[in-house]
Amino acid sequence: MAQLGPVRKGVRVSGGDRDEMQSELRDRYLSGASIRSLAETTGRSYGFIRTLLTEAGVELRGRGGPNRRRAVHGA
Repeated sequence: MAQLGPVRKGVRVSGGDRDEMQSELRDRYLSGASIRSLAETTGRSYGFIRTLLTEAGVELRGRGGPNRRRAVHGA
């Protein structure tokens, strides 16, 4: 995999650069990386990474961790 480094905040990513970034992010996500870790690595927002992944046709994983349940009072 190519080395994907930080991208300056506010810089529009389009054309071939966007395609290349989508491909790299897709590969890393499918290899187990989280959206949050990809956001941290690239310096971009969670929403930006999520958008690129969905544009690339990636089926996103569910949220990890334990499910939170409401406490049932009086039971």
